[in-house]
Amino acid sequence: QVQLVGSGGGVVQAGGSLRLSCVASGSILGIYTMGWYRRAPGKERELVATITSASSTKYADSVKGRFTISRDNAKNTMYLQMNSLKTEDTAVYYCNADIREYYKTSIYWGQGIQVTVSS
Repeated sequence: QVQLVGSGGGVVQAGGSLRLSCVASGSILGIYTMGWYRRAPGKERELVATITSASSTKYADSVKGRFTISRDNAKNTMYLQMNSLKTEDTAVYYCNADIREYYKTSIYWGQGIQVTVSS
C-alpha cells in the first residue's frame, strides 16, 4: 500500500518562511513527477510546482522566485521551501506523485496541509 504523508504547515506572518515535506512509502519501484497543489478558501485547486524524476521544475507564476521545489530520490521525499510568504498563499497544500508499483503506475495524493499566512 503506497502512502504520501505531508508535513510542515502552520501559521506564519507575511514575509516569513515555511518548508513543507512529503514522504512516499510502501511498495514503490519508482517515482516519476511529483508536485504541490493548493486550494485557497473559495477557490479551485491550483498547481503550485512540479518536479520530474530528473529534477526538472515548473512553477506557477504566482510563486516564482519565492518557492523552491526539490526532492531526495533516495528518501522518496519532496520538499517545498516557501519564502517571502504572502497572505494570498494561505491555503491547504497537497502533494502528489506519479508512482510505479509492481503491477501499476498510479497518482497518489497526500493529506492536506494547512498553511496560514497572517498580515
